[in-house]
Amino acid sequence: MQFKNFKSVDKCTFGRGTFGKLDSILAEKRHENDQFMVFLVDNFFKGKELASKVPAKPEDMLIFVDVDDHEPTTEQVDELRDTILATKGIPAGVVGIGGGSVMDIAKCVALMVKNEGSSQLYQGLNLIKKEGVYHVGIPTLSGTGAEVSMTAVLTGPEKKLGLKCDWTVFNQIILDPELIADAPRNQWFYTGMDTFIHCIESMTGFLKNTFSEAYGYKSLDLCRDVFLNEGCGQTPINDEKLMVASYFGGLSLTYSEVGVCHALSYGMSYVFGTRHCFANCIIFDQLEEYYPEGVHEFREMVKKNNIFIPKNLSKDWTDAEIEKMIDVTLALHHMWNHALGSDWKNIITRQKIKELYLKM
Repeated sequence: MQFKNFKSVDKCTFGRGTFGKLDSILAEKRHENDQFMVFLVDNFFKGKELASKVPAKPEDMLIFVDVDDHEPTTEQVDELRDTILATKGIPAGVVGIGGGSVMDIAKCVALMVKNEGSSQLYQGLNLIKKEGVYHVGIPTLSGTGAEVSMTAVLTGPEKKLGLKCDWTVFNQIILDPELIADAPRNQWFYTGMDTFIHCIESMTGFLKNTFSEAYGYKSLDLCRDVFLNEGCGQTPINDEKLMVASYFGGLSLTYSEVGVCHALSYGMSYVFGTRHCFANCIIFDQLEEYYPEGVHEFREMVKKNNIFIPKNLSKDWTDAEIEKMIDVTLALHHMWNHALGSDWKNIITRQKIKELYLKM
């Protein structure tokens, strides 16, 4: 069994209305550094009720982050870091309120206010030199597992890869099911499927183990309740189940790994800017060769929830775009090693990956 000594979130609160406790949670940290908080809020909530409930004080910075049509980038993180430092200095803490993209940005900004140079220098494992500032994650979509993950994925000029180290992990998360109640239906589904796919991949590979299976099996059961079983759909109890499924799915992959779908998804997102969860759904739908039972169940969930999954996208892709996707995908050794074993380089060729992409 592989050895991992991973760090978990320091503190977690779960339950309806717990977002209202954010001010009191932050109070004990406000004296640190230059004594102000940065709230990074998904631009989706600008002018909406949630934004008015953010406990920002006069000395704080409230920044709406645009992730509507692209994945988080190193350039975006660098610009946010530079703006914060030039305006106020080093914050006492950074709070990310939004989906996985906003939470990943918050994790990166919390690190980068203490680390020099561009965030692209730190894309990889344990490259961060200095511990960042206190940071809090508050999901308004559930599925990515970003709230518990030690990775914050960014697209840079040369690659899509996470800033990954113990310091990336949130110090505090607030899981309030009320915050995901009004998620747009398609986005609710696509993001939720990230958890389902995490668990299928985590438990269908060479690095799986009892720890990852325990969290993964429970997460899958919760996903079935939310997306497939009687009473499925966007209901208050299912919001709670999906929030816990996301958390457990993140823990499952932390002590295992993701696989074929995520490797291909990184390539698609890098080249076309396709949102991660949406790309996963497009790709997983075509991976019966690797995950036959999971794909069958996924298609049942798509049908049950009347969700649109596009097809025949590859007819518009150029050879150059496909070759670049292959380059990005092949660089993700850890994913292929989990999915196919240490001999994966003799199994997954450039031609094989091209054939998979052409099915999309």
